[in-house]
Amino acid sequence: MEISMTLWALTIVGLAALIAVDFFIGRKPHEVSIKEAGIWTGVWIALAGLFGLGLLHFGGARPTGEFFAGFITEKSLSVDNLFVFVLIMAKFAVPSRYQQRVLLVGVLIALVLRAAFIAAGAAIVASFSWVFYLFGAFLIWTAWKLVQEARAEADDEEYEESRLLKAAERRFGVADRYHGTRLWIRQNGRRVMTPMLVVMLAIGTTDVLFALDSIPAIFGLTQDPYIVFTANAFALMGLRQLYFLIGGLLKKLVHLSYGLSIILGFIGVKLVLHALHESGVHVPEISVPVSLGVICTVLVVTTLTSLRASRRQAADEEVQAGAEGAPKDSVEV
Repeated sequence: MEISMTLWALTIVGLAALIAVDFFIGRKPHEVSIKEAGIWTGVWIALAGLFGLGLLHFGGARPTGEFFAGFITEKSLSVDNLFVFVLIMAKFAVPSRYQQRVLLVGVLIALVLRAAFIAAGAAIVASFSWVFYLFGAFLIWTAWKLVQEARAEADDEEYEESRLLKAAERRFGVADRYHGTRLWIRQNGRRVMTPMLVVMLAIGTTDVLFALDSIPAIFGLTQDPYIVFTANAFALMGLRQLYFLIGGLLKKLVHLSYGLSIILGFIGVKLVLHALHESGVHVPEISVPVSLGVICTVLVVTTLTSLRASRRQAADEEVQAGAEGAPKDSVEV
């Protein structure tokens, strides 16, 4: 799909306006309720749907299918980000009333960094078709790694600060407590970062690690940089509300890693087939409708099986607790 510089500019301006509105609405620190998070999650999904319908009107069915396949894939992969966001919030003991501000700025940093990744990826894909072999192999390896991690079931997982973040803390220093939403303060005559800025940088830069598999994944569904960027933007921009909406459900999605591994492995195979096709080898390619159907089916099935497994585990724990708490029969002599 041919995208003019004018449309690119209008899209970026429109996304910036939406971010500004989101920032204005959430500018006052407060604890986000489930109701508020649910409403705004619905709003962001509706906006993504309207954008997809706009693509259908101006670009046709193919770019629309690619957008929705990319959006759903990025959205599902972003749920995995939330596990790490929970660890980061706990690591830095972020007060609940400041968490929505932290996520807003952190996600904005992530969006800017992903835009750079997408631009680099688009340039590489346009110049070297063999890169699809690398992308495909990497996704298949990532899928296998996800399965191994899911089997490990590391419940004591903790967030480990990156070397870049530690270097920034040593260079600028960090205040000993939060100072509202301020990012910098003067302490002992020196300008230092507040924990608020540190946690924002932690969330923003941590997303780069997730982009290493999500960006190749979406290039496996479409090679259009415009669709890749907008699908990522809409998936990330609703991530803050999704964090508060399903934060309590994350531990119940016990099969999510398996579902994501299937999706990444499927897209990896799709990329390898596409690379073979580009190399002149006559192999069948997986169409966008098939990709969208597989992705949606895997997500629905893994969500249902996760909730069922969680209910079963909770019931078993209740039975075990009841058995341990039951009085033992006394024996009379």
